[in-house]
Amino acid sequence: MKLRLLTCAAALLALSFAGCGSENQAAEGSYRVAVIPKGMTHEFWKTVQAGALAAGDELGVEVVWDGPAKESDRAEQIKIVEKSTGRVDGIAIAPLDAEALVKPLKAAHERDVPVLIFDSGIRGWEDYVSFVATDNFAGGEMAAEELARLLGGEGEVLMLRYAVGHESTTKREEGFLKKIAEYPDIEVVSSDQYGGEEKQACKEAAERLMVRHTDVAGCFAPCEPVTIGLMEAIDGVGRSGDIKLVGFDASEVLVNGLDEGRIDALMLQDPYRMGELAVKELVAHLNGDAIDKRVDTGCTVVTKANMQEPEVHRLLYPDLDSDR
Repeated sequence: MKLRLLTCAAALLALSFAGCGSENQAAEGSYRVAVIPKGMTHEFWKTVQAGALAAGDELGVEVVWDGPAKESDRAEQIKIVEKSTGRVDGIAIAPLDAEALVKPLKAAHERDVPVLIFDSGIRGWEDYVSFVATDNFAGGEMAAEELARLLGGEGEVLMLRYAVGHESTTKREEGFLKKIAEYPDIEVVSSDQYGGEEKQACKEAAERLMVRHTDVAGCFAPCEPVTIGLMEAIDGVGRSGDIKLVGFDASEVLVNGLDEGRIDALMLQDPYRMGELAVKELVAHLNGDAIDKRVDTGCTVVTKANMQEPEVHRLLYPDLDSDR
């Protein structure tokens, strides 16, 4: 994966011809943009990074990829936004917190640094240039429909939540609960417990739920670490393949779980396309082009039956080479 770097000579040449416009613009038609994920470790963000860098290479734009190490570190993400403001032509960010990031993003906007939101929304501020993301509420509804299908429309189910303040997973949880309530013979026995950002904590929370709800027939997990935690907890009580599990996102562990029958369905976003479109839409705005305020990157139900279909296979096994 490559970052397009400018030589000192090129930068000086650009400055000599720059009579107006952003002080950060390296050369006419060339920009430096910050892409700030929620975290740096999960497979999802590595795939977003590949898409963002590929778009940067295609457009001749320098993409600065930087985010907090953990998805719980709101303070670090705020620092990265503040550090980036004034050093880049635009910011694309997946906010860790729907409210805590408003102040620094508003400050960037007021300094004429356009902000594009991706993956998760923001509350109480509408001056971002576009929101590029999955329709997470609809994704949660799709997950409920799939779990209901797997259960034949009856039985006890539980949902293990992710973390407070994460707009994307909260929307999935809300969509799931709204849709599953339409099935009168399905009872939600738990929906108020949180797993958190760490896989081990998710596993421990899931294990507690398995002990309390011995008759549960189905589970929903709104993201990668929670899906892993529930899968391992179900294994631990010897009910793999018996309890139906619908999760979100893909990683090597989850894909193997799907192939082995330990997971019944995964709701897949398109993180590569999300990163790619985040950069392309932001650059289009910088070029003065009209862009949509909302860009939906889609969601797909993946089961063992369709996992080898070409488009599904691409989502399960993303190419992390930005030169794809």
